[in-house]
Amino acid sequence: MSESGKVYLVGAGPGDPKLITLRGLQAIERADAIVYDRLANPALLKHAKPEAERIYVGKLPDRHTLRQEAISELLVELARQGKTVARLKGGDPSVFGRVGEEAELLAANGMPFEIIPGITSAIAVPAYAGIPVTHRDFTSSLAIVTGHECKKLTDSSIDWEKLSTATGTLVFLMGVASLRLISETLIRHGKADHTPVAVIRWGTRPEQRTVTGTLASIVERVEEAGLESPAIILVGEVVSLRDKLAWYEKKPLFGKRILVTRSRTQSSSLAEQIDDWGGEALEIPVLRLKPPVDPALSAELDEACRRLDEYDWVFFTSANAVEFFFDRLACLGLDVRRMAKARVAAVGTKTAEALRVRGIMADLTPEQFQAESLLTEAQPHLKAGQKAFLPRSGLARSVLPEGLAAAGLDVIEADLYQPVPALESADDLQRVVREGALSAVTFTSSSTVTSFLQLLGLAQEEDLLHLALQIPAVCIGPVTAKTAREAGFASVVVSRQATVESLFEALRELHVEE
Repeated sequence: MSESGKVYLVGAGPGDPKLITLRGLQAIERADAIVYDRLANPALLKHAKPEAERIYVGKLPDRHTLRQEAISELLVELARQGKTVARLKGGDPSVFGRVGEEAELLAANGMPFEIIPGITSAIAVPAYAGIPVTHRDFTSSLAIVTGHECKKLTDSSIDWEKLSTATGTLVFLMGVASLRLISETLIRHGKADHTPVAVIRWGTRPEQRTVTGTLASIVERVEEAGLESPAIILVGEVVSLRDKLAWYEKKPLFGKRILVTRSRTQSSSLAEQIDDWGGEALEIPVLRLKPPVDPALSAELDEACRRLDEYDWVFFTSANAVEFFFDRLACLGLDVRRMAKARVAAVGTKTAEALRVRGIMADLTPEQFQAESLLTEAQPHLKAGQKAFLPRSGLARSVLPEGLAAAGLDVIEADLYQPVPALESADDLQRVVREGALSAVTFTSSSTVTSFLQLLGLAQEEDLLHLALQIPAVCIGPVTAKTAREAGFASVVVSRQATVESLFEALRELHVEE
């Protein structure tokens, strides 16, 4: 918490969380309290400090969670408490975002504030629908109008007669409920009834839907499609460019919301690939990795590490094992050169890469990234009486140590870390499953499957678990897939290899071939 409070009035962009500005992202990251509304994508909250207070003040067309006056007063009170506050507002805060009212009250109370512009939906949403709001062959002028002023013809600040013919492109924000009135009024004041119109709902998000027509036909078409708010209305000849320029809705994974259950530090590659293909990756880690809490297990690990010079083999079964192993050596003040005589085996390319960046080249890396393949490939090189060290997860399968012991090796196992359910993710996980909008869930280990179900089980809702098991499960490797099937998932897809890249290919094939 800062000594003197400050409020950042942040434009959160039109919906796609990657359209936040760098300055806006900095405000979120440093905030002690985040006040956000319905149009600010909740995914932005993952950038907040864990201890940051999160306050939802969202509004719906027919009801308000908090009145605007109460929101402004809340910002003042939070700043008085010495907090750094990020007030997230959909789109740009200065474009019908009532930022002036909030800033005025802050100024009147002597509270420091900063307005951080955002990408307005008036421009971004049409762009995602393949419609540039200006084009040299159609128009060089643009007007942005609030839909709230379109609910009535009397006592309105809109000069409809001038507006109808003044600019080539008209954008109405928050006006879908007044679509009929807008269309009829524009025609009555000189706009041709054949003027192209587009209505775009939840633009820049996977839910984006676009309906096109003319001023004469758009009301009927929107009613047939069942489009409701939040949506913007675009009127003008530029709408005709959509047939040629639509790009977002043509991406192979457009409209697909994929749940990624890995930790955020590990999921970036998969999330980026999903995003590149037009999907939305919801990153909700279901596991946390922690060192063993049992003093006896810790003592066994430390003793095993101190005997590095005795081992003929060291087997690493995950990149996590490599990370925890080297961290433990550092804590013990041990030099990795103590294991100079040992041959090193890695279960897959990611594990081998984790070793390589630490100066160790794996002697064995099987083509199939699982313990069975590692054992098969190592078999010709094993000799009875050799010592093998397996630093790994406390929940690892017994296939490898049993196979090595059967070959006559003296096997020393040590628990490096223990996967435990990420309890802090339970609420978010339950919410997204309850919403029923997930196209797939990805699992990278049997532990992620188990923890996923455990976190959902905390809600004690049978319907929620049933709903979760209907989501297609896309799994790394046959072992993870087997766990998912045994858990009751109705649809299980397995990647050809135990890599994130192969997992994405399986995900892509599942949805592109639909």
